[in-house]
Amino acid sequence: MRKFTLIILIALFGIISHIRADEGMWIPILLEKYNYADMKAKGLKLSPEDIYSINQACLKDAIVIFGRGCTGELISDKGLLITNHHCGYGQIQSHSSVENDYLTNGFWAMSPKEELINPGLTVTFLVRMEDVSEKVLKNVTAEMNETDRQKSISEAIEEISKQSTEGTNYKAEIKSFYYGNEYYLFVSEVYKDVRFVGAPPSAIGKFGGDTDNWMWPRHTGDFSLFRIYANKNNEPAEYSKDNVPYQPKKHFPISLKGVKKGDFTMVYGYPYTTTQFLTSFAVELKTKVNNPNRIEIRGNILDIMKTDMDESDKVRIQYSSKYAGVSNAWKKWIGENRGLRKLNAIDKKQELEKQFVDWANSNPARKEKYGSLISEYEKIYSEIEEYSQAIDYFHETAFRSELLLFAMRCNEIVKLKSNFSEERMKIEVKKLKSYSKSMFKNYNQPTDKKLFSKVFLKMFSENVDKKFQPDFFNKIEKKYKGNYSEFTEHLFAKSFMADELRVNKLLENISKSSLKKIEKDPVYKIYKSVVSAYLGVNAKFTELNQKISEMNRIYVAGLREMQTSKTFYPDANATLRITYGKVDDYNPRDGVHYDYFTTLSGIIEKDNPDIYDYKVPQKLKELYAEKDYGQYAENGKIHVCFTASNHTTGGNSGSPVLNGNGELIGVNFDRNWEGTMSDIMYDPDQCRNITLDIRYALFIIDKFAGAKHLIEEMTIVK
Repeated sequence: MRKFTLIILIALFGIISHIRADEGMWIPILLEKYNYADMKAKGLKLSPEDIYSINQACLKDAIVIFGRGCTGELISDKGLLITNHHCGYGQIQSHSSVENDYLTNGFWAMSPKEELINPGLTVTFLVRMEDVSEKVLKNVTAEMNETDRQKSISEAIEEISKQSTEGTNYKAEIKSFYYGNEYYLFVSEVYKDVRFVGAPPSAIGKFGGDTDNWMWPRHTGDFSLFRIYANKNNEPAEYSKDNVPYQPKKHFPISLKGVKKGDFTMVYGYPYTTTQFLTSFAVELKTKVNNPNRIEIRGNILDIMKTDMDESDKVRIQYSSKYAGVSNAWKKWIGENRGLRKLNAIDKKQELEKQFVDWANSNPARKEKYGSLISEYEKIYSEIEEYSQAIDYFHETAFRSELLLFAMRCNEIVKLKSNFSEERMKIEVKKLKSYSKSMFKNYNQPTDKKLFSKVFLKMFSENVDKKFQPDFFNKIEKKYKGNYSEFTEHLFAKSFMADELRVNKLLENISKSSLKKIEKDPVYKIYKSVVSAYLGVNAKFTELNQKISEMNRIYVAGLREMQTSKTFYPDANATLRITYGKVDDYNPRDGVHYDYFTTLSGIIEKDNPDIYDYKVPQKLKELYAEKDYGQYAENGKIHVCFTASNHTTGGNSGSPVLNGNGELIGVNFDRNWEGTMSDIMYDPDQCRNITLDIRYALFIIDKFAGAKHLIEEMTIVK
């Protein structure tokens, strides 16, 4: 027994010794307990209260969730906000047309009157967070089955949420941590009037395009500016011409001092999702089934979109945001698979699981609780694989069809047939009209036809087991002899949903009797067939995933019990976190070294007028030639981007990157391709976050755009 204990201690020391402070997404209210001493030793000059407090203005009060998933930060006392260009891309695209191509030419509001309204865009401030694990789990017992457990938790969450926001305009959300072993409350305030202030042309804000995405060295000026408006009491309000710029409790001072290798850096934002506790079986499913499926599907989608975008400026504008959305994850999954293979992630997970089994079986009580867990994982993952593959194809092909998504919206009206209400009908028709207008503005039917026939129909039929396929595939085989293009042409010609004029005509004169026309539409019938097949697959997929979730809660609890000397950080779940590290270079492979920063010279070197993503604006070339850099240069050079060892993921896009004084030194916008596996396994030698040097953003605003009035709003630290 003593020999076994020694072996386990040695193994655990080996695991712990490889954990560096750069890894981790830490909960702000627990910094003083777990991280503050280490952060201070590495260069932090602030107190814990400066970073997070409910009693005084602090850094958290200058940070927002921007839209549905990015981070943004306040950079003036007049509500001016900076985030990434790619985070504001949807708004930039929505305001663009062939006549006013803000994607290509950029946009700058030279006065408040020129700032553009963005219906539906919100920013969310965190008011406070609280560990409510004890309250949520107070009635949960070990003897409960999963249904009763979740019922008890849901009831507790509802009550706590209600109490925490009573008498306020705040909203409350309680999220699980460590797969339901802990729970935290987040109380927040949402502002709904957010206006577009400025963005550089895509040749700056998206320089390098999808070719450079996820890569280093990087030369992208990935930023855009917005302004938050409030009512005259500084409270959230719907858009009104009477609203005034929001006055924040805190905004970030901006440092012009730059960075050097080894400098302390801190990223404060809303990382979306990580899955560090996945078992070897889950990693194997992801790397050998899910990622390859999705990579192949999206590769075909991108080929179709790009061909049409290259042939038409109108289509390029219509599909630019869609293309970027498809491409981003596609390239990330390729890098993720590569990184996990390089790390031998599956082998490392298997070794940890072997240690876990040995530890569990060495004690009768632990054996009863944990002893069979790993073998149960193996069984359930062998069962879920075929369902997981089918789900991938439903999501990536069928539910990517714009026509089927429109049919899904029409279904909300059809539902009224069983419980008709004129008032409800008016509400749903109004929603559908709004959706229709937005969809057709950015819709190219020839592109959608190709995606429907070549991606959805062809790839789905070839790669998904027939028992999971919608029943209309049988009709295509019999009536059309498997000719997907012919079937698609027939479908689009017959459906009113493929024609904006026919859609508008129906919606203008819709009544209860019109619902039959929708139900008889061939696209609607395809949609219903797809949904029916999907629900059948998803029921079993969800059942198996629920079992995995239950097992994950037990497994993570066991890991924390086994590795008592390790400080565990929770997976990212779109809640406010802090990561910290240092400015650093890296060696991606043998014989190759990447420095930690890039300069404007690199942009000029990449200039290629024949390639949209590398066509450097003439004004930028002139500024470079004249060395007209103002106060933003360092040793006669404009720094563009830098790398550091902060642990980041999706959602951290737009996050403030801060120095030890809490001053803004950059805006986080990406990870290096070699480090994209960090959502699952972090490698301190390869994982780097990529940051836009704030001085480059200021240089573009001031010297390139001539928007000096925006610089004058900011607090500049020299």
